[in-house]
Amino acid sequence: MRIVFMGTPDFAVKSLDSLQDSPHEVAAVFTRADKPRNRGKKVAFSPVKEAALKYDIPVYQPTSLKTDESVHIIKEINPDCIVVAAYGVILPESVLNIPKHGCINVHASLLPKYRGAAPINRCIMDGETKSGVTIMQMDKGLDTGDMLLSEEVAIHDSMTATELHDILAQVGGRLIVHTLDNIGNLTPTKQDDKQATYASMLTKTECELDCSHSAKALYNRIRGLADSPCAYTFIGDKRVKVFKAALNADAESGIAIKCGDGETLFLTEIRPEGGKRMSAAEFLRGLRERK
Repeated sequence: MRIVFMGTPDFAVKSLDSLQDSPHEVAAVFTRADKPRNRGKKVAFSPVKEAALKYDIPVYQPTSLKTDESVHIIKEINPDCIVVAAYGVILPESVLNIPKHGCINVHASLLPKYRGAAPINRCIMDGETKSGVTIMQMDKGLDTGDMLLSEEVAIHDSMTATELHDILAQVGGRLIVHTLDNIGNLTPTKQDDKQATYASMLTKTECELDCSHSAKALYNRIRGLADSPCAYTFIGDKRVKVFKAALNADAESGIAIKCGDGETLFLTEIRPEGGKRMSAAEFLRGLRERK
């Protein structure tokens, strides 16, 4: 099958890798425009673009898919199917209608729950005990299309968003190949819109820990924001990013934070502003040595 692949971040790379290793032909890759990053503002390629260049696949980075030029390019490629994984752009009907097998999305949640931009982070922030990947036939809505395949993944108590991301990326890569291999034999299932939830983009204000919340809620927020964009708080006048925490720990192993429900949360792995990532024990030892 001839494929156009559309994706941008690391999550999508696993799907591209799997397609490249399959009998299907990835004829072209569409990804978001290059962006300046970090303090030096050096222009960086998206992870998907880097992978596509490694595989010597033609890369397109249109500012919009709604233009006649973008539609013309895709029609010229003549794909049997467009595979989308975290592209970051809603596909217009003019593109959805091009391939004979339509456009198929690799979505990192068990739809209809957690439609939208940040399903991995928000399911952990909400304290969910399971997530998964859904392969969906795309329509003009936001993650509202019929479901083709799904696979559930358990979320253990200490799992972070980064850990879940890596597991779901692997699952997505496997499922998308299985979907294309069996494209004519899968029965689409409509989503129950009444069960739908929305995973909106993360905001900077959500990253600051509010100690008026319960210890469990803050613990889940830290897990859901790790390792990026990362929760943060202030210890004295020092702003510190928080990567890991514990609900049950002794005072020697973490920085104790009193929470709104009267319980104590222990910050166990942090990074002071301008410093390196370290255990809370290292941080506290440094404070004692400076006194």
